[in-house]
Amino acid sequence: MDLDQTFWESSLEDLKNGYIEAEDDYVCLLCGEKIEKGLVYPYETRWYQAEKYMQVHIRAAHESVFHYLVHLDKKLTGLTEHQNHLLRLFFEGKSDAEVQTELGIGSASTIRNHRFSLKEKERQAKIFLTLMELLKENNLQGPAILPLPKTAKNVDERFNVTETEAEKIIQKFFPNGINGLLKAFPPKEKARWVVLREIVKRLDPKQKYNEKELNEVLKSAFDDYVLIRRYLIEYEFIDRKPDGSAYWVKN
Repeated sequence: MDLDQTFWESSLEDLKNGYIEAEDDYVCLLCGEKIEKGLVYPYETRWYQAEKYMQVHIRAAHESVFHYLVHLDKKLTGLTEHQNHLLRLFFEGKSDAEVQTELGIGSASTIRNHRFSLKEKERQAKIFLTLMELLKENNLQGPAILPLPKTAKNVDERFNVTETEAEKIIQKFFPNGINGLLKAFPPKEKARWVVLREIVKRLDPKQKYNEKELNEVLKSAFDDYVLIRRYLIEYEFIDRKPDGSAYWVKN
């Protein structure tokens, strides 16, 4: 399952919940954790059925769906830092006077104006979403763009790749299939992103790797595994501890 694609294609209701229901399990849209149906799971002093345990997982691992989403990069949320801060304070249930005191700006009426501006942004977003849904239904021949990675901090032109372009890149650089060796490391940004997007799928998103373990996996993709490791970090597919003692897939 392509977690980024599933995330961006999920309904508003599923995004609010933070998970989707699959045939055999519930899948966390925030990290990919799967909770198998038909089982009960312990947490602290209680036992939970699968769907309820998924809700427990989201609270324990992500605090809440709100907190996860509000900490996404501003190029993904469309929020300024000021709007982001206001939303977090409003979510905490702060009154206008409390928000004004904490931010040290204007007056309580100024904060009410900010609330109104956010409501206006919500109305605009609903209209825009409706327009995009109608466009997708009517424009069946339009090119499908690869979904943006949620972990991206620098959303730029390299991510503007259609599914058709990606398939051509994969065929060119993985002549023996996506599980085979990389023919060469692409010189162009878009192609690099597509290639790295495939290579990172060889890593277990639930596992933390030491450098030797990571290198062994990357050797299956390219002889110069150090180069691949460096670009996986640079393109924000994986993260690591400052001392390099552990590496993991970013979710």
